[in-house]
Amino acid sequence: MSEASADRATSAGTTSVEAPSALGADVGRRIGVGLMYGLWKPRVLGAWRVPATGPVILAPNHSHIVDGPMVIGVAPRPSHFLVKKEAFVGPLGPFMRAVGQVEVDRSTADRTAITRALAVLANGGVLGIFPEGTRGEGDFASLRAGLSYFAVRSGAPIVPVAVLGSTERRGRLIKGLPPLRSRVDVVFGDPFEAGDGSGRRTRKALDEATVRIQQQLGAHLEHARRLTGRR
Repeated sequence: MSEASADRATSAGTTSVEAPSALGADVGRRIGVGLMYGLWKPRVLGAWRVPATGPVILAPNHSHIVDGPMVIGVAPRPSHFLVKKEAFVGPLGPFMRAVGQVEVDRSTADRTAITRALAVLANGGVLGIFPEGTRGEGDFASLRAGLSYFAVRSGAPIVPVAVLGSTERRGRLIKGLPPLRSRVDVVFGDPFEAGDGSGRRTRKALDEATVRIQQQLGAHLEHARRLTGRR
């Protein structure tokens, strides 16, 4: 997503797009708490670092399908995650929209998704973005520009999140998921500002913000690995 294309995408029709439901996100978090703590044994470290009020962007690594629901369930505040449109299939689609998640078309500058995500932050909510854009090694080695765009444009602080243990072993009953009642560590880091304080939203400013973000996320992941003893 380029700065110019994203700004063009939000330059018209902004007021006609409804913001994701904050109440729905709260319901989603409650459901997530029950599922994540019922199926696995999350160990949550540093949740107090998430600001109690105001706009915040959660930036977790992403190596397993369970990472998003895990963060939603253990985060101290309800959150709205940007989720690829391919996940909104069958009955899961209406459910995810009802619990405040944001459907995004990754193949284009999705005006509706961008506007809804910015509305979350403008309303003082929590927006979840996987910086890598898709599942991978979960090491923050390759970041897309989306996170820097939302952080620089909104001014919201970024809280790095490391999810560790979701890919260590496969479950016996459901091989695509971690073993039932296994431990998954979720480590929240200190919030930081992506911008340089100038308020610039140029291509260069975005690129510089992406470098700062990658350094901060990488450092947090290494800290989380040392803290938990997991890779």
